[in-house]
Amino acid sequence: MQDKPFISESKLRIALLHRVTDIAIIPFTAYVANGLVHGHIGLSNYLGLTVAISVIIALWLYPAFGLYRAWRGEWLGKELLNASQAWTFNFLTLAFVLYITGNANPDRIVYFSAWYLLGLVGSVLTRAGVRLFLNNLREQGRNKTHVIVVGDNGLATSTIKTLKKSDWAGFNVVGYFGQSAIAGEKLLGSYGEINRYLDEHGATVDQVWIAMPLAKEKEINAILGQLRFATQDVRLVPGIEGFRLINNSVAQIADMPVLNLQVSPMSGMNRFLKAVEDRLLAALILAAISPVMLFLALGVKLTSPGPVFYRQERVSRAGKPFMMYKFRSMPVDTEKDGVQWGSAATKATNKFGQFIRKTSLDELPQFLNVLFGDMSIVGPRPERTQFVNEFKHSIDGYMQKHMVKAGITGWAQVNGWRGDTDLGKRIECDLYYINNWSPWMDVKIIFLTVARVFFDSNAK
Repeated sequence: MQDKPFISESKLRIALLHRVTDIAIIPFTAYVANGLVHGHIGLSNYLGLTVAISVIIALWLYPAFGLYRAWRGEWLGKELLNASQAWTFNFLTLAFVLYITGNANPDRIVYFSAWYLLGLVGSVLTRAGVRLFLNNLREQGRNKTHVIVVGDNGLATSTIKTLKKSDWAGFNVVGYFGQSAIAGEKLLGSYGEINRYLDEHGATVDQVWIAMPLAKEKEINAILGQLRFATQDVRLVPGIEGFRLINNSVAQIADMPVLNLQVSPMSGMNRFLKAVEDRLLAALILAAISPVMLFLALGVKLTSPGPVFYRQERVSRAGKPFMMYKFRSMPVDTEKDGVQWGSAATKATNKFGQFIRKTSLDELPQFLNVLFGDMSIVGPRPERTQFVNEFKHSIDGYMQKHMVKAGITGWAQVNGWRGDTDLGKRIECDLYYINNWSPWMDVKIIFLTVARVFFDSNAK
């Protein structure tokens, strides 16, 4: 029998650790903010009441954000994003409560701003600290989750290797059940002996992982039948890694478990956040760059006869066409003989047109498209309808990029895949963005765009 780990294996104990630290950070940062802004630690009755309300909101709100579910083995960034969103909604809810009760005080805006920022940093650092502490314990062999694997095919072999390789995740593979040998692994018995093993050793087993392809439905059902009396967590590894999937997950819809294979991240609250982010930033940017746009419009008009803007049909979310705006950098009759892919370098432009194309200043009117709702600031670059109809048959995953709105800039562009570059690489980057989207990723791409794209030799 193994010694009891330093921290209990119970999920309840770890969830309790998170609850205590999440709640403690609220009054702690409130006191620090008060010290920074007002020069003393003690809180007035008014500020003490706001802290109490914030704690009550957290007790109700944080579980809804999934902060106390099992995060073992998952990406730290996702947990930190959830914690950041939970604190932000806590603060917004507190502001709403103070407003509707007539207790909002604009004179304390500096204090509340400092409290919010300190609370945000504190929540992230505390969560990261707890996670790193637990990971360190697991790497030392403590706080382990003991797993038995059911299966003996390639999927079972790769599952065991992955679990063993990821020391930080804290999984200990006790052995496996199957019909054939897996080199270097302990065979615990055949499929029919799982119940016997759990009766004798169940107290030392935390989880049972069934690593079998979905095609083996009968075998999986038979194993689940054996496990109907098991008190351990049971997980299925269905072997879908070889497929090109978008945001795959498991959901409960109409009381049915559903495996999401291809789902847009822009739904529900995410869609609302993205829309607010786009409209707000577009409005602020347009206000800031309006003198520059006026100068560019005059430059286009004075150096080349024809309209200032160049309108071109492109394709955005769900395959919806829209008219995208650019400052015209070419003579009006450049494409009179038809549009050709990859001809950016040969399109006739005057010196001013070359300048705005080279610096990507011709793209600035697309902030109007963002304001109108046709595009996002960050997203896959849109393509013309005729090329979409061509590429969707020849490039794997091409249409999946249309699960989100097209963008002025994107992950592909800041990684150098823009203009007349490899389309396959661009699509890989676009799908990576969709799979890993977060508001913070958008901010990162915007900053990288300023640093890289405006002076990229592939500008188009």
